[in-house]
Amino acid sequence: MPHWVSTILVILLIYTVISVLLYYLQDYILFKPEKLSKDFQFYYENQDTKEYNLETRDGAILNGLLFKPKEESKGLVLYLKGNSKSIKGWGKFAVDFTRLGYSVLMVDYRGFGKSTGKRSQKAIKRDLQLIYNKIKEVTSEDRIIIYGRSLGSGFAAKLASTNNPRMLILDAPYYSLTKVTARYMPFMPLSILLRYPLPTYKWLKYVRCPIHIIHGTQDKLIPYKTSVKLSKVNPKLTRLHTVIGGGHKNLNNFESYHQMLEEIITKEPQKVDLSTTSINVKHTQKKSKA
Repeated sequence: MPHWVSTILVILLIYTVISVLLYYLQDYILFKPEKLSKDFQFYYENQDTKEYNLETRDGAILNGLLFKPKEESKGLVLYLKGNSKSIKGWGKFAVDFTRLGYSVLMVDYRGFGKSTGKRSQKAIKRDLQLIYNKIKEVTSEDRIIIYGRSLGSGFAAKLASTNNPRMLILDAPYYSLTKVTARYMPFMPLSILLRYPLPTYKWLKYVRCPIHIIHGTQDKLIPYKTSVKLSKVNPKLTRLHTVIGGGHKNLNNFESYHQMLEEIITKEPQKVDLSTTSINVKHTQKKSKA
């Protein structure tokens, strides 16, 4: 056998092994769950919380926390977190909404915290719709805000596309998870191998409520240009909010982020009378001399 043929066969073998490993181990690569015991007691200083457990049709248990504002709630924020830890740590971000008078519901995905069940993209989407349906039993959709952070942004877009919440807020979203992983493995056929493609851009096309995208300019994991691209998917309903200097995990450390969040949630959008603006003003052209 010629040397070049054996070299190609070795390369193909290595490529195949990597592909198989990627397919079966991607759950461990993409998700970094923190598991909690059933008797773990959540505690947040100066936060009023209530714990819930919801059983799914396949027997999984979804564990969540409801954070309550000090006064009567103005609405509810369904907060879909990122790919690491559990709501034990993510709960500290609830104050950003409860201080504005909104309740916050955070739920751990399957395999995170106290939640159980076999994880898959289809299962998580089904779980979140079940949770959304439960929320609708106690409040109207015009009082529901869906907030998706990083990994949760794709699921948030999907949920908003099949329902009618008051608004959708995406924090450091990705165009699709396939695009994100392709940055690190450009030589792999990820469109075939990835079991969590999460095509945020496809789902955004069908969202009918206001869409707010928040992204930091120094995000190294999911580049800022991703949100610029996403903002063009459904432009009439979308506003892009830029946190100058913000990274992927530290937007909450920027005053501008909290100002944006307060303006997004508390201020009603004003209808602009375009007939009084310069939108249709045309620049005059100089006539050429004869």
